[in-house]
Amino acid sequence: MSGQFEAVVEVDRPVQEVFAYLADGRNDPQFSPRVLRIERIPDAPTSEGTVFRSTVKDAGMKTAREFRITSFEAPVKLRWAEVSKNTVTAREGGYDLEPLHDGRTRVRIFNVLEGHGLGKLLVGLALAAARKDSDAFGRRIKAAAEAAIHPR
Repeated sequence: MSGQFEAVVEVDRPVQEVFAYLADGRNDPQFSPRVLRIERIPDAPTSEGTVFRSTVKDAGMKTAREFRITSFEAPVKLRWAEVSKNTVTAREGGYDLEPLHDGRTRVRIFNVLEGHGLGKLLVGLALAAARKDSDAFGRRIKAAAEAAIHPR
């Protein structure tokens, strides 16, 4: 079983700057409290093929995660795939960004979760939790991006 969750939010900053902020996955702990640690490999600007390794805490358990950037189309599209072997993984995820007329940016984030082994039984619970939190997750992205990117 697999399924998708998503959130859409409008950030009061220009699309190029929002894309740069989100493309640097090392910023994820600023809006995702489950991310305890994250590093970018190589330690160079994000591009297709970049890997982000993280330690996250889900349902009280710490797990190692590894995501590879599969598509990088600045400033409008970023895609990733989880390559780590966990019971529930994000087969695909990404950001779609759209510049708005007044210098703001519409951001859509999504993840397609799938279960492996025992995870096939747990993925429904993970999806329900992610969907329940999706609006708040979008608000956290907005707040973090606006705090990190100085207005012009």
